[in-house]
Amino acid sequence: MSADPTQTLAFDSSCHLFDGCGFDKVAPGLHSFMFEPLLGNADGHGFYFNKPMLLALLGSIIVVGFFWAAFAKPKVVPGKLQMVAEAGYDFVRTGIVYQTLGKREGEKYVPLAVSLFFFVWMMNLWSIIPVASFPVTAIIAYPIVLAAIVYITWVVLTFKRQGFVGFFKNVTGYDKELGAVLPLSMTIEFFSNLLVRPFTHAVRLFANMFAGHTLLVLFTVASWYMLNGIGIAYSAVSFSMTIVMTLFELFIQAVQAYVFVLLTCTYIQGALAEHH
Repeated sequence: MSADPTQTLAFDSSCHLFDGCGFDKVAPGLHSFMFEPLLGNADGHGFYFNKPMLLALLGSIIVVGFFWAAFAKPKVVPGKLQMVAEAGYDFVRTGIVYQTLGKREGEKYVPLAVSLFFFVWMMNLWSIIPVASFPVTAIIAYPIVLAAIVYITWVVLTFKRQGFVGFFKNVTGYDKELGAVLPLSMTIEFFSNLLVRPFTHAVRLFANMFAGHTLLVLFTVASWYMLNGIGIAYSAVSFSMTIVMTLFELFIQAVQAYVFVLLTCTYIQGALAEHH
């Protein structure tokens, strides 16, 4: 932390309103997403391991461990843990995959959808878990990798199911009935499907979690920062907003996991659909 009070952030526990530091000098911003390495060098050379990586690793272990514990020895009359796991699994299978792809076509993609849903949800949930307090998906590299997995799956499935000609028609939206506008339509569809689609799939998740975390940090830090003199009244309002935003973020985290998997199933459906 800089010794200069004009550079002291509101994150400093000694910083309050009217103290000449914090929001009136340096408000919470992009530095909320910058982490010093837990292992490795700060310059990025060689091995590097920071907090978001640790949370991603722990989140993966939690998700795998949860389902392993729930289904390692399944019972006809399920216990509480198995019941919760079955409810979550069935929600994704029936509510997303079957509704989008149908039971016959969709069954083989249920493991992928369930894995994506609970991984994304867990990565989002870190935002409101004490000590962690950071959504891994607010680092764009993670949504990009997940979107790339979906994108590669879509491309491979389209080639496998429809061949090269069918793939071309799929990504260009070829329809001879469009007449004169067909070249323009095909160009737009080509760039939309091959370039814009994976980009928006990743950015939609990243942007929502980035914005949500920024707001949570803003109201949380402001609650402590204004806890000084007449600012106590403002602090109470900010703390109330922190609670409201936490509850809202809890809802958004689940919605973003749902939307990510729903779009995944929609893309797979497009790969399997016949184009004439």
